[in-house]
Amino acid sequence: MIIKRTLFPKLKAHLSQKEISLIVGPRQAGKTTLMLALKQYLEEKGEKTVFFNLDVETDAEYFQAQAKLIQKIQLEVGKKKAFVFIDEIQRKENAGLFLKGIYDLNLPYKFIVSGSGSLELKEKIHESLVGRKRVFKLFPLSFEEFVNFKTEYRYEKKLVDFFALEKEKTANFLEEYLIFGGYPRVVLAPTASEKKLILEELYQSYLEKDISWLLKIKKTETFSKLVRVLASQAGNLVNFSELSSTLGISLETVKNYLWYLEKTFILQKITPYFQNLRKEISKAPVYYFSDLGLRNYALGRETNGFLFQNFVFNILKEKYPPEKIHFWRTKDGGEIDFVIETPDWPLPLETKASQLKEAKIPRCLKNFIKKYQPPQAFVINLTLEKTFFLGKTKISFLPFWKLFAL
Repeated sequence: MIIKRTLFPKLKAHLSQKEISLIVGPRQAGKTTLMLALKQYLEEKGEKTVFFNLDVETDAEYFQAQAKLIQKIQLEVGKKKAFVFIDEIQRKENAGLFLKGIYDLNLPYKFIVSGSGSLELKEKIHESLVGRKRVFKLFPLSFEEFVNFKTEYRYEKKLVDFFALEKEKTANFLEEYLIFGGYPRVVLAPTASEKKLILEELYQSYLEKDISWLLKIKKTETFSKLVRVLASQAGNLVNFSELSSTLGISLETVKNYLWYLEKTFILQKITPYFQNLRKEISKAPVYYFSDLGLRNYALGRETNGFLFQNFVFNILKEKYPPEKIHFWRTKDGGEIDFVIETPDWPLPLETKASQLKEAKIPRCLKNFIKKYQPPQAFVINLTLEKTFFLGKTKISFLPFWKLFAL
């Protein structure tokens, strides 16, 4: 059974646009599979397509010059409307300028391009293709995509109803997802031991193919150690100087490695929400992992207190621009896991990885409400649903799956 991706209909809608459809995301998140599904969809409509993969040597030779690629496209599909797929574009040096030159020739071809995160893809391509592309980010399967696949799409249009009724199945799905994450090959693997082996392969492939290539280094032990340290403190404040001392590398190298972890879609950084610089910590960021299975593999164990918090963050980033998601910490100990920056007021969300029996307002949430007077606040937990007011603030205790309906 094919895994349906929520990005597919958005890409389909963009096929009619002249802009390049640029699909980016971590290695083996399913970009090639998604492109092949688009190719099949177009061919079933009678459209002409051609597919190139720069990881394939015979395909890569056509990218030595723009004229050579155009000649190959014309040979395969003629000089009229057609759809050109290019996979693993980050393998092409100066890929942005290469594609810009072809795009500006105003040929009758629609380009659908994909690539894993890299310096070339994330920086130079964006600079070169300003106004010529739309970016689509593909991450490992979200929890919704995961459960829809696991339930064979029987509840695709009523997934929240499924969560509300099938509490035991929902808990089992959550446990599996928190442990193994959402990489397609991992989800498809039939046993836990096989899932672990695939996660190991994914992690080593990332280090050997992406990081060693990007950083031009053969030994990635220090980089890998940094990932393990971050995995142990996902959701905690990150002290760059502490990391530098722990790893025995310079502060500049720590920041450089963290930058690459973001650009290759392994980590997502969030910054503090603050208004009073004297009382609130405003420098140290927090990092979360895009995939929990990869985080658990790097750590060497499967659970800790911040796993559910990371899970909630991954839900939130599907609904809000990442730059609008913050956290709140004060020097006197106040902390809120997430603060969504809205145009009018900050929306605080606390997470509790437990089956709450009573709606007890955390002290830190009371402090935040007293300070900012938001009209709404949430406490996301495993099971409890209850709503009441603290002053003028409506506080909603919600089971995590209610986030999908908000």
